[in-house]
Formats: sequence, structure tokens, C-alpha cells
Amino acid sequence: MIDFSSFLLDTVKYILSFGPTVMLPLVLFVLAMFFRIPVSIALRSSLTVGMGFVGIYAIFGILTNNIGPAAQSMVTHSGINLPIVDLGWPPLAAITWGSPIAAFVIPLTIFINIVLLAFNLTRTVDVDMWNYWHFALAGALVYYSTGSFVLGLLAAGITAVVIFKLADWSAPLVERYFGLEGISLPTLSSAVFFPIGLLGDKIIDKIPIINKIHIDPQSIQRKFGVFGEPMLVGIILGIMVGILAGYNFKNTLILGINIGAVMFILPRMVKILMEGLLPLSESIKKFLNKKYPNRKDLYIGLDIAVAIGSPAIISTALLLTPLAVVFAFLIPDNQVLPLGDLANLAVFASMIVLATKGNIFRAIIIGIPCMIGDLLIATNIAPFVTRMAEDVQFNFPPDSSGLVSSFLDGGNPYRFWIMKIFQGDILSIVLIPIIAVIIYFVYKWTKGYVYGKSES
Repeated sequence: MIDFSSFLLDTVKYILSFGPTVMLPLVLFVLAMFFRIPVSIALRSSLTVGMGFVGIYAIFGILTNNIGPAAQSMVTHSGINLPIVDLGWPPLAAITWGSPIAAFVIPLTIFINIVLLAFNLTRTVDVDMWNYWHFALAGALVYYSTGSFVLGLLAAGITAVVIFKLADWSAPLVERYFGLEGISLPTLSSAVFFPIGLLGDKIIDKIPIINKIHIDPQSIQRKFGVFGEPMLVGIILGIMVGILAGYNFKNTLILGINIGAVMFILPRMVKILMEGLLPLSESIKKFLNKKYPNRKDLYIGLDIAVAIGSPAIISTALLLTPLAVVFAFLIPDNQVLPLGDLANLAVFASMIVLATKGNIFRAIIIGIPCMIGDLLIATNIAPFVTRMAEDVQFNFPPDSSGLVSSFLDGGNPYRFWIMKIFQGDILSIVLIPIIAVIIYFVYKWTKGYVYGKSES
């Protein structure tokens, strides 16, 4: 007799093995057929989006493949020796998809998204199914910490709802600042930092002197001319990272050129993606306006990678990289050796940068306490991540102490909070109404800022 759970898990793994660059065009094509878009437009647009993502991931790979070794070299030179190894997000995603709960999260998330759309409770159509692993990880942590499969699924479902709402909230600013029309970014790793970024930005507004400091790519370019262009800023920052990593002259220059190339090419890849997405978006809007005159436009939910090309995001991530190594050493209770996720700080910083409208100075100030929190949470959550890794027979790094975690995704404050809530932690439960009230007031205070209207 066929084990349904194993069959579903194997089916999901097979579908996911195609990767986002294949899955996304397929999902978009099916979506286009649902909205009765002509086949020729649907096919061309879906494939163009796929080509855009191939380019985005290729260039993003250049960034991570260059920053990763440089960051590891910084750790080596710093002499830090901490017992918990930071796997980074790719192994953590693989471990998550191997967990018992993961196969059920995809149909659950699709169902939740359809229900929310039907009742006009979200505007995000999340087509980025590969990234449903973010919801699955929240559910898996609850499952492993409570032993309850049902509570794990409930946690994953609640997480999906929360992220869809955060994606809706940030989408108008995503369009205005990143130029991504009709797109929302429901990637948990970054979305949860959007309200934190808005609150931090509001607090900095009240601090004399500091509130006058504004450093963004546009002001840098105006002040320094050609030396302020994103390409040259990337080269300069890359050289700085190379020096901090202890690279020789040749490798430092290579790193600088590669980072400059990322800043120069990545926005062009996003333009290709938008070339394919805009005809689909416009056709969907026409369909909705005809069928539901009072219905607001929908957003297509995509991976945060489409926004990473912003020079402000890359600059913030590069400046936070050495700071992460320093704080890993200075924070007394931290036991995580930051390695795998150091190259992924652009994802962590993206929504904080968005909340500050590209003010790199403010993004770093807000990012530092968030980064410290991630380190401490990643330390606390390591036993559960390790159990997940053991269950899927993950090959642990050589010379590992036996404990693994993930600096950013494992240290994500939302996942930790929801895990503690389902564990029955009194403080975490008490924080629910407190955080809800804070978020409500942040929404009210920043509504005009986000939606581009004068604040009331």
C-alpha cells in the first residue's frame, strides 16, 4: 500500500527539483490561462520572466560566490572560534524540504492564498512556490519543538497570512522606490524587517543631528560625480572588503571588479524580467476591472532577488558584512560562527533599506541591532535545526561540534517568536497584543510615507 505522506513528499521534491527559473514561468503561464490571457502573450511573457530570473540568479550568484569566500576569510583572520556552524540558507532550505511537514505546506499555502484573494483580504498572488520553504521552516520548527504535526501546519499557515499582509503593505513603496510595478515581495527573510525598518526610521527622525544625515546612491552620485556611480561604488566597496579579508592585490582588484559588475548588470536583468511581467500584469488588471469593477489590482508575489539589484541594498550588505563578524565576537551569549549566511546579508537588509528609502546610513543603524538579534536567536534555535538536519541525514561539516544553525534564516525573529508562542512561552504570548498595537501605530504613522500621500 502506498504511503500517501511519502508519495506527496517525493512529488513535491520532484517538482521543486526544477528550480525557480523553470517553476516560475510554468506557474505564471497557468495563471495567465486562468485569467484568459491570449496564449501568445502568456507564453512570451512567462518565458521572458524566466529568462530574467536566470540572469538575476546568475548575477546574484556572482555576488554570493565572491562575498562568501571573502567573508569566510574575514572570520579566519579574526580568530573567532565558535561552536555552532552557520550553514547558510541553501542547506537550510534543503533540510526544510526534507522535513515531514514540508510537503503539506505547498497545498496549504496555495489554499490560503486563494481564500484570502477570494475574500479580498490580500492583493498578493504568490507565484514563487519554491520560496514556500520559508513558511515550511516556521512550521517545521514548531513541529520539532512541540511534537505536534497539526500545530506545525497551523504555524505555517499563520506565517503565510502574516507575510502576505506584509507584502501588501510594502508593495506601494516597492513600486515607487525599486520601480517594480505590480509586484510584491513575500519573502519571509526580508518582509518581517519592513515594519522594524519603518519604526527605526521614525525613531531616527526624532534624534537631532543624526536625523539630518542622509546617504543614498543618488546623493553620493551628485556629490562625487563619476566616482559616485553604482558601478564605481561597488568596485570601491569590493576593494574595501578584499582588504579586510586579507586578500592580495590581484584578488582584491578581482573582487572589486566583480562587485562593481553586480551593481552594473543586476538592474538590467530586472528590466528584462519586468519586460515579461508587465504585459501579464496589465492583462490581469483589465480582466479584474471588467469582472470586478470595485476590486483593487493584484500584486504578483516574487522572490526578493528582483530587488537586490538596488545599489543601496548591496552597499548596505557589504558594509554590514565585517560588522557581523565583529559582533559575533563581541556578543557574550553568541555561539554562532557566521559563515554561510554572510553572503546573504543583501536579503536581510533589503526591506530595511526600502523602509528608509535607500538611506544607507539609517539602514545600517537599524540593521545592527537586528543582526545582533539574529545571532542570539540562531544560537538559541540551533538544537532544533540540528535535529531537523539529523532527521534528513544531512552531511555535517567536518570538525563540526555537532550543532548547526543559520545566522539569518535560523535567526529570523518572527520564526523564533512563533515557535515560542506554540511552545506556550508566557512572555511570547503576552507580546502578541503588544506587537500588534505597535505594528498598528507604525502602519498609521507611516501610511502616507508608504503610499505616497501626505500624512494625516
